[in-house]
Amino acid sequence: MRVARLRALDGGGPPEYYRLEGSQAVPLNGGKARPFAPSDLLSPVTPSKIVAVARNYADHAKELQNEVPKEPLFFLKPPSAVIGPGDPIRLPAWSAEVHHEAELGVVVGTRMRAVPADQVRELLLGFTCLNDVTARDVQRAEKHFTRSKGADTFCPIGPWVETELPAEGVAISCRVDGEVRQQGHSRDMIFGIEALLSFISHVMTLEPGDVVATGTPAGVGPLRAGQNVEVEIEGIGLLQNPVVAGAQP
Repeated sequence: MRVARLRALDGGGPPEYYRLEGSQAVPLNGGKARPFAPSDLLSPVTPSKIVAVARNYADHAKELQNEVPKEPLFFLKPPSAVIGPGDPIRLPAWSAEVHHEAELGVVVGTRMRAVPADQVRELLLGFTCLNDVTARDVQRAEKHFTRSKGADTFCPIGPWVETELPAEGVAISCRVDGEVRQQGHSRDMIFGIEALLSFISHVMTLEPGDVVATGTPAGVGPLRAGQNVEVEIEGIGLLQNPVVAGAQP
């Protein structure tokens, strides 16, 4: 099932959650189905936090000349970084090297605290596409992730949450202006979904709607104003965002 968050039809009401069925959207809280267009899609979740996993693909750790961690290595992206499908990624004036990072996002459905790995799947809402946008020059200089990963618009999520995903894993890709930049597969994660969320839940409580970004495969690279970046994950869909110049609004 695909769960989406859509703009109100009249443009004035609050966003609502829907189950998507072809070109129709059925309200999760009951009511009449409505048509929807891609422009109606918002970020499918409004998380209290985004927990992003670093160096979870050996090829990506190698391309950045980093060691593979012995335990999951993770950091936080703020909720203010979240944007939805079609929203612009804004390149801040204080960075000259902003990169894309295509990632599988895992959405929490039920509160998770110190959860065993074999119980993780039953507590998930589902899966989505995520772009862990990164100011690489700032990350390299500061050796910290807060500014380089946490700027406004640096966490596109969408286009919806898919509640089921093949157990054997999915292909992950990123294209910029149609050029393939990243091609990977979730089976190549160093730490799998169950292990990651169990580990994180023993450190901090994961609330419903929180998102865990599970790491990116090799091929990260620069974004320029005027480009269009697409993250596509097999079995989920396509997350597309334009790239624009300028300070945050």
